[in-house]
Amino acid sequence: MKKLINSVDSVVTDALRGIAAAHPSLRVDIENKVVFRADAPRQGKVGLVSGGGSGHEPLHGGFVGYGMLDAACPGEIFTSPVPDQLIEATKGVDGGAGVLHIVKNYTGDVLNFEMAAELSGDEGVEVATVLVNDDVAVQDSLYTAGRRGTGATLFVEKIAGALAETGAPLAEVARVAREVNERSRSFGVALTPCTVPAAGKPTFELGDTEIELGIGIHGEPGRTRAPMREAREIVRTAMDAIDADLPLSGETLVMVNGMGGTPLIELYIVFAEVEAYLREKGATAVRSLVGNYVTSLDMQGFSVTTCSLTGELTRLWDAPVETPALRWGR
Repeated sequence: MKKLINSVDSVVTDALRGIAAAHPSLRVDIENKVVFRADAPRQGKVGLVSGGGSGHEPLHGGFVGYGMLDAACPGEIFTSPVPDQLIEATKGVDGGAGVLHIVKNYTGDVLNFEMAAELSGDEGVEVATVLVNDDVAVQDSLYTAGRRGTGATLFVEKIAGALAETGAPLAEVARVAREVNERSRSFGVALTPCTVPAAGKPTFELGDTEIELGIGIHGEPGRTRAPMREAREIVRTAMDAIDADLPLSGETLVMVNGMGGTPLIELYIVFAEVEAYLREKGATAVRSLVGNYVTSLDMQGFSVTTCSLTGELTRLWDAPVETPALRWGR
């Protein structure tokens, strides 16, 4: 294993020190492992909190800032944040208008966010929760009851975050966040496994000529393994799965996401095939992201996430955002 780390025990803490040094727009509580907007809490504004295991960067800490999250809680690598972290984050962003928890559907995340919401409520903080479960690949997996939460998490954080900046009430921010999740679908493909530093070896084995269709962001098994093939054919498999679950049509927000180890040139090849597929279906990619946004350490592969847009959702997507990993309009 070759990793740019100091020790396997300090990976998350050392990364948080780097985030704090690189981004003065953030306030990083290294002891409690919480990344805040430097100006949090904002009085009268709904606070947005998300989090999950580390190893998916820039999700979630890279999306803290104006127009997105007010705080993010990184757990250890591929491990849910603990309730104490989530409570600190929730209290730290409460400006009197309540707090929205954006939770990817993994059992540990769900249970710990539930506990944090209950305990925060006991202390007088109004909390609403939105569960993200956009992955069409499998119904249940190693970490999940039901569908996994993957790329749509970014869409929910951006669009709900934009609405929160307008001063909208908690119930309305939660409603829009749920609508984004309901309109979004994802499918992932792995060309290689990833290596967790503490394990020191790949999370699973994949033959030199094999790919995993429907991979999870922690290396969970997908639908099936298949021989390596042209990008066009791989993309069609992914898009067929998405289209079968929620038929593609109309104006669409599309993210082609790298899993951490995929060259950008390959991601653009994938996007070209995704865009061509959408046109075949009568859909149009009117907004797009291509790059590493929801990763799995050093895994090679990609995921595709689509969201069927409305006029309101498009306006909120286009609204200004300023975070380490996503910024426009300011």
